[in-house]
Amino acid sequence: MRMRKKKNSAARIAKCAGLLVGDPSGIAEAGVYAPFPAELSDAPAVLELGCGKGDFICGMAEAHPDRVFYAVERIDSVILFALEKRAARLASDPSLPDNVRFIIGDASHVAEWFPERSLSEIHLNFSDPWPKKGYYKRRMTYREFLALYARVLAPGGELHVKTDNEVLFDFTLGEIEASPFSLLWQTRDLHGSEHAEGNVMTEYERRFSEEGIHINALCARLTSAT
Repeated sequence: MRMRKKKNSAARIAKCAGLLVGDPSGIAEAGVYAPFPAELSDAPAVLELGCGKGDFICGMAEAHPDRVFYAVERIDSVILFALEKRAARLASDPSLPDNVRFIIGDASHVAEWFPERSLSEIHLNFSDPWPKKGYYKRRMTYREFLALYARVLAPGGELHVKTDNEVLFDFTLGEIEASPFSLLWQTRDLHGSEHAEGNVMTEYERRFSEEGIHINALCARLTSAT
């Protein structure tokens, strides 16, 4: 379903400009810590691709104040919600760390935006499963995407995936076998597993959980350079 353009979205996004990386290609040259306060210059850097309305990235930022976070979303009318959500939280609690930056763009450019071996984690939450025949190369866990992630993750960096889609999950497990990543763990019922502790839910995940839908999840570690 196409997201409707939000009223005054450009002006509303502009009000949150301090949280937005206007030219993400500059990160590769300036470094991942350039957009953040100096006191966070040695924090682990984490990336979420497809942040949606921001529940996950905002929750992670508060749960892990000792990390810096980038959140990517290609649809500006969607990322608007995430920007305003984060801005509101910072305004309501000045003690929160200024540790999140947002990027409007396509995940296929990730290796152009970030320096090699600069990230500690990448999170893919409820990515489009692209179910139509012949569309599998568009999936965010297709091997060519995994190769991009391997370029920007530090050795030992982790890829985290959550999805309600069984076909996408099975596909992802197969792609990891042919990638520079090794599987650390997987579960077909995240909320009923030992990995539920510390899990930060997305807006989709919360809705699915309320409907009794099990969440598939995995974590894979980068074990070799590409």
